[in-house]
Amino acid sequence: MPQAPVPTEATTPAPASESPVADTATPGGPAPESEATIAPDDDAAASDGVAAVAQSDTATGETPPLDPQTTEPAQSDAEQAFADIYGTQEYGDPNLPDAAEMPGTFDPWERYNRRMHRFNNAVDRGIARPLARGYVKVVPRPVRLGVSNFFNNLSQPLTMVNSLLQGKPKQAGQSLGRFLLNSTVGIGGIFDPASRAKIPQKSEDFGQTLGVWGWKRSRYFELPLFGPRTVRDVFGMAGDAPLSPLRQVEADRIRIPLQGLQLVDVRAQLLSTDSLREGAEDDYTLVRDAWSQRRDYQIFGDRAKADGSDLPDYLREDEDDSTVPVDAIPVVVPGGG
Repeated sequence: MPQAPVPTEATTPAPASESPVADTATPGGPAPESEATIAPDDDAAASDGVAAVAQSDTATGETPPLDPQTTEPAQSDAEQAFADIYGTQEYGDPNLPDAAEMPGTFDPWERYNRRMHRFNNAVDRGIARPLARGYVKVVPRPVRLGVSNFFNNLSQPLTMVNSLLQGKPKQAGQSLGRFLLNSTVGIGGIFDPASRAKIPQKSEDFGQTLGVWGWKRSRYFELPLFGPRTVRDVFGMAGDAPLSPLRQVEADRIRIPLQGLQLVDVRAQLLSTDSLREGAEDDYTLVRDAWSQRRDYQIFGDRAKADGSDLPDYLREDEDDSTVPVDAIPVVVPGGG
């Protein structure tokens, strides 16, 4: 049976807007292209397209994209978060420590600290938390507010002294004014007329003073029953002890119940954080990092807001101040790793 002849040339005419050579094929030549051949006028556009493809291939590789203005890779999420809080070396507040001086919680005794954290949690679950919950359930809120005001007022002499040591005479005067007004008009500090008089309330301790004086970074150290601290803050507790008004009460039958009530009051104020801690994957890391960040803000963040002219020369930092922690001396902690 005769077969139909096979055409040897493309018979479809090219569109008027395209080159006639684009869709034609000669016998024995290469197969016709699926798209129109690029005209000579489009050479520049083709070069741009090749460059765009090359850039796309580079971006999909494992190497992170580089900023066209620099040769360093883009910041990680953690680095960006740190920069948002503390600023960068170029734009950060000059009163804040450099990032190299605050790389994170300094926790070389983590093995010991974790064991002590478990012990403190056991004491908290068995004693402190039930007492705090019972206190909140039984004692009316106005009474609990008066108790908190009373103990906050007792901390003002300590804040006044440490404000002076940090070179903040204005803040020291405000703390003294709060103490005198609340102790008299506020009936021993149970009421807080100083806040209604718009006298700001601050909280300073000797651990913060040591930080302002230059002890910026210190080993994290969890104390039995007292919880999160650093070595710097342990020395701070020793410095604050003689200034505590409660320690001036000689009668044990009065001082010990007051100290116990103060602990219950503090724990009651922390009940709202229990749900957060219970949902944490690692309670130790959560408590350590949250406490350290708050402590760093108390020392460095509050200082950054203060007018630098309030600081005497002996409290100002030298530009070549060493970043080595003062307490970074190998010390063996009993039971530590």
